[in-house]
Amino acid sequence: MSDVTRIINAIEKGDQKATEELLPLIYEELRLLAAQKMAQERPGQTLQATALVHEAYLRLLQGTGQDWQSKGHFFKAAAEAMRRILVESARRKSRLKRGGNLQRERDLPLDALESQMNLSPDDLMALDEALTCMAEKDSDLAEVVRLHCFAGLPLAQIAEVMGVSYRTAERHWSFARAWLRREMLGRQ
Repeated sequence: MSDVTRIINAIEKGDQKATEELLPLIYEELRLLAAQKMAQERPGQTLQATALVHEAYLRLLQGTGQDWQSKGHFFKAAAEAMRRILVESARRKSRLKRGGNLQRERDLPLDALESQMNLSPDDLMALDEALTCMAEKDSDLAEVVRLHCFAGLPLAQIAEVMGVSYRTAERHWSFARAWLRREMLGRQ
């Protein structure tokens, strides 16, 4: 059992001291993932990697009843938290007072998913809707998308976290990417 898994288990048992031990162990990894993601965002992004990591970490620790079995499971939860934070930020930006009533004048960039989601707020919301629909049909595909797009994990690390072969992770990503493109282009 890794140190991270041991500490996560202690947190689940209510050990407040363990909470203080966890952040230094995972902070740099989460920060690197968030920095990679934020580097791919559009210019003018007001959310910074540090803020994204801190908000995701707080949400993870506030959620009671979590039962993280491993470091990989924790990072899956972190990817989901980061996704939700980015989607909430995109929704805030598209409200009417911020120009949310403007019509899109371009098509969804088909390479957007390839480049770690360099998406507009509208495209990000469309991705979230499509991802929610995908999760209802195949949670493994949705998990690959969350880990790759929102946590910035490479396919090799996704395979390790999910406990599947690299080739399986690659197939899931390929299928999920095609499915999401079809769904997102159909919603425009």
